[in-house]
Order: sequence, then structure tokens, then C-alpha cells
Amino acid sequence: MFFKQVRRNAAKNRKGNGLFFGSLVIAIVAFYTLLSLGDQDVMRYLATVESDAVSKLMMLLPIVYAVSLFFVFFLVYFSCKYQINSRRRELGMYLMLGMKRSRMFSMLFCETLWSSVISLAMGIPVALFLTEGISLITAKAVGLGIIGHHFSFSIEAILWTVCGFVFVQLLSMFFICIGLGKSEPAELLQTEIIKNQRHTSGVLSAVCFIFGLVFLFNAYYLGMFRMKSLNFFVMLFVILCGTSGTFLLYRGLGGFLGLHVRKKSPNAVGLQTFTARQVQENVLSQHKSLAVSSLLLMMALACISYGIAMGVGRSADSHSVDFSLFGSEEQIEEVLKQDDVHGMIKDSYPFYLSMVKDGYFRDQEKAFDTTSLSEALSKLDSPSDLAENIIENLHIEYVISESSYNRILKSIGKEEINLAENKAAIYTSIANDGDFGSIVESALKKGVSVGIDGTEYEILPTVYYDNIVADRAISIYMALIVPDTLYTELARESEAYCRNLHLSDDIVEEMGLMQAVQKMDAQLADTGMEYDSYLGGIGRNLFYTVAASYLTIYLGVLFWLIANTVIGLKYLISQRQTKHRYETLVMLGADMQLMGKSVKKQISFYFALVLSVALVSSAAAVFTMFTSFTKLPVGISLKTIIILSAVALTVFAAIEILYISIVKRTASRELNQLEITNRG
Repeated sequence: MFFKQVRRNAAKNRKGNGLFFGSLVIAIVAFYTLLSLGDQDVMRYLATVESDAVSKLMMLLPIVYAVSLFFVFFLVYFSCKYQINSRRRELGMYLMLGMKRSRMFSMLFCETLWSSVISLAMGIPVALFLTEGISLITAKAVGLGIIGHHFSFSIEAILWTVCGFVFVQLLSMFFICIGLGKSEPAELLQTEIIKNQRHTSGVLSAVCFIFGLVFLFNAYYLGMFRMKSLNFFVMLFVILCGTSGTFLLYRGLGGFLGLHVRKKSPNAVGLQTFTARQVQENVLSQHKSLAVSSLLLMMALACISYGIAMGVGRSADSHSVDFSLFGSEEQIEEVLKQDDVHGMIKDSYPFYLSMVKDGYFRDQEKAFDTTSLSEALSKLDSPSDLAENIIENLHIEYVISESSYNRILKSIGKEEINLAENKAAIYTSIANDGDFGSIVESALKKGVSVGIDGTEYEILPTVYYDNIVADRAISIYMALIVPDTLYTELARESEAYCRNLHLSDDIVEEMGLMQAVQKMDAQLADTGMEYDSYLGGIGRNLFYTVAASYLTIYLGVLFWLIANTVIGLKYLISQRQTKHRYETLVMLGADMQLMGKSVKKQISFYFALVLSVALVSSAAAVFTMFTSFTKLPVGISLKTIIILSAVALTVFAAIEILYISIVKRTASRELNQLEITNRG
């Protein structure tokens, strides 16, 4: 009988609070997705090429897991408290009928455990399906291919998911039962009355609101325009200003809403004034919750934006060469003639890179006369310390043949260089995700030339960054791309620097890029030839993708889930506490449809107050991240950024609308129950 009642009550709770139950299932999916990261295809592959980095990342996961448990605890606590508050009379009646408190608490804990079992039974299969989908999509995107996919079922991840989830459920119920243990049956049988609000003067509200705006705009300004140097104290000040400004803004918002209501009240019709007053009271009583939810949403949007941008940017990183072989021409030709190697190659060509030969230039300390470039750098509209550093260290000692570099550009589908009529171009291996390239290009656009043994060569206004070997095995501060005839005159070495290889399209299509590269890598390793493989670059690339994208998107989704759940449950709790007001409206003959519209408007305003501040703050946070903390990766065009932003905002808006509609439906259902009990 006892367990039958437990199952019945648990089923009733799930049916009456689908919002909470759905949030729990999503939390389970998030837990398993995080904990099973090490068993996914990409991580298994990374463990073979970046084992140290992967080990460090795996050591970080327990910390992220513990942080997740901390946040999920509050989600579960508020949700359980909402459920218990809705059953106050039921629990009070149990005590009135003679049920011992210990038995009642045992019943509540058993209900919690049973609900946990149902949630896990639904969440784990969804998590398995999701992780398999992510693993397949990622494997396909990075070139591992379908044949590189292995089904992953992590027993350890499931155990930790179950233990962590059940732990936060039981801990939340434990704290709630402590409060119930101090309540007498008569208190539980009474309708819960909303707590008295502290009176806030209009002057204090105005002061809080104005200071909140000042602090927030100060945080936005400092973050967006004064954090280039990443000064710790500036960062701390931005965080303090942003956090305190959000709390002060919501602390003073209630007073401004009250002023607005007083002005509109004489012309209000129907339940407009009642609706506005309800919103005002919710803001006054829940201003701390609104501030916390707004900050969580801001962090969610910032994390998700960062994760998506970095993930797509890393995946768009330039792939120019599959393998680079180093050695004499005879050694390389002997290796390429092997059947296993020859059958996998689509194209191969020598790449010519060399230092300038000694003694070629007369009466010059440097190989090239870079006076024109130095003057252009010094005359930039906004000179910086980096520009001065470039001028001080400006030297060009390497040359690259035009035809060799054009083979690189052709292989990646870029427009080739035309260096006719005494023209040259600048190359650097410094990644194009900082200010170095933008500063040099700004100077080149002013019209720059380089002197080569008395002849001026016009420099193209574009800096070239593409990998000239399979991995960034060489570091070149600055080199000059010159016509082949001039290269022959300038180069110290007559032989090619390396031989670049491209794998057959058919092999890549059949096996996937990574599988094909791994196979060729194994064959070249047996030859004893020195070579550079795309495996090294893609390994680091994928590691950054996982570290920067998976974890930040995971935390963003978790913050998003908690913020929305807290907002929704806080409103539903408030509505239940003010239930007597709706009962009074029913007795006064208020139209039920009009009351339903009032409730829906309250929910819309309630969410809008949180979302509006969160969107503005997140926009400033994202701008700050990509101008101060990091740069958008190479390979992302402005069009791609706009499309991704539009898609992300569309998904965000769709989920928010869905969430708000669920809260509205739950609130309307409680209102309809009020109609049944009072208008029978």
C-alpha cells in the first residue's frame, strides 16, 4: 500500500509539473554527455596524437562535473520546493490523520527516488542517442569518416550520472524536509500567504535604478573598450560593476513600474491595473532571483556564442597540405615509387623556400631595404606598441618562389598570386588571429615597396598566412614571395625545401580524411623518411575545438536551463501564494478568459524583464571576449558569423517561446482548477 501510494504521488507530481520533470531529463542528458566525452570518437582519436593534452582535459572534467552538480542542486531544490508547496494541505492532512513525520518523510524520499528512476530511464537513452549523433557528426566533419565510428557506452559515465543526479535530488529533499519538520499541521493546512514586502520609497528605487544603469554601462564600456591589455584589476572591476549593477537595476525597477502603473491607472480597463500590479509585486519580491537569472542567461549566451564560434572557426582552419617530405630528391622519388604510397597520391610538387644567399647584396646590413614599410607602419592612424615592436624587429631573410606558393593556393581553392612587373608579397607563419596581420596589412594598403639590390618591388596589399607544409613545423616571422626567376637569383639553396603531397580524392572519399592520413602516415613511418603530417595540426586543432567548444557550450546550456527553470518556477510559486486574489476576482464575477489573459501577460512581462537585460549584457560580453580575450579564428568570414548568429538567435528565441508557453500553460491549468473549485 505504501509503495503504491508512492508511485501514485510521483506520477501525479510528474503530470502536474512537466516543466520540472523535463528540466531534470535535460540535466541528465547534459551530465552523461559531459562524462562520456572521453569515449567519443574524436577524443579516442585525439588520445593517439595529443595524449598529454587529452589527459589534462580529462582531469578537468571532474571539476566541471562538480560545478554542474552545484548549479543543478539549486534547480532541483527550487523545483522540489514548488512541488512540496503545492501539497501543503495534503501533507498537513496526513499529519492530522496520525501519520508519523518519519513515515511522511520516508514517503517523500521514496517519491523522489522513484521520480529519479523514471527520469533516468528516459534521460539515459536520450543521452546515448545524442552522444552517438554528436560523435557521428563530429567524425564526419573532421574527416574520421563513418568507418572510424565506434559505438560508445560508458558504464562509468552512467554510474556517475546516476550517483550525482540522485545525490542532488535527495539532498534537496533533505533540506526541504528540515523546514517541514518545524511546521505544525495547522500551518500546512492554511493557504500559504505571500511574505510581506518591505516598503521601498520612490527615492530609494530611483537611486537604485540609476546607479544600476550607471554601473552596467560602466561595465559595458570598460569591457568593450578598455580591456585590451587584460589587466586583472580592470577585469575584476568589470565583473563587480556588472554584477552589482544588475542587482541594483532590478532592486529599483519595482518602484519605476509602480510609478508607471499610477500614471496609467485612470485610463486602464479590465484587469490592466491588476496585471501591472502583479508584475510590479513579482519584481519587488523576486528582484534577487531576477538578477541571478539574468546573469545566468548572460553567461549562457556568452558561453554558447564562444563555443560555436571557436568550434566552427577551428573546423574551418586552412588545410593546405596532407604530407611534406624532407630529404634529397632521390630519396623522395624512391619512396613515392612504392606501390602502397603511389596509389594514394593525387598530386605532389616541390616547395621552394630558402634564406637569401650570403653576399648577394652590396653594402647592406639587411637582405632587403624595408624603409618604405617601416615608414608606413609609423604613420598609421592609430599607432600601437605592437606596431613599434614590428618596426624594431622588421627583417626579411627568407624568400618563397611564386609558383610554389601558387600550388598551395590552388590546392585550397584560393586565387593565385600574380607577381608580374616588379611585384612581391609578404608571407608570415604567425597565425592570422591577432593584431599582427591587421597592422601590417594596414601599412601595406598605403603603398609599400621593398628594395632588392637597388630595384624597388611593389608589395601586394595582402599578407599571406597559409601553411606551406603539412603542419606548422617552421616558424617564419616574415618572408618575401617573389617571381621564380628572382627566387633563383636570391635563394641560398637550389634544392626544394620539401615535397608536398596531396592524397587521392577517391581514397579520402572512401575512408575519410583522417583514416586516409593515418594509413599513409603508417606507410611513411616504415620508410624512415623524415616527414611532416597533417595529423599533428589536426590533433591540436581538434583538441582546441573540444576544449573550447564542448565545455563552453555544455556550461552555456546548463546555465540556460537553470535560469529559465528558476524564472518559471518563481513565477508559479508567486501565483500560488497569491491564489486568494484570483479567488476574490472569481467571487467578484471576473471573466475567466480575461483572467487567463492577465496571467499570460504577467508571464510575458516577467520573462521579458529578465531577457532584455540578459541580451544586452551578453552582447557586450561576446564583443569583449572576441576583442580582448581571444580573436575569431582564421577561416571564418563575416557572412559565416552573421549566419551563425542568426541561427543561434533563432534557436534561442524558439526555445524561449516554447519555455514561456509551457509556463503559461501550467499557470492557466492552475487557474482553471480554481474555476472548478469555486464555480461548481
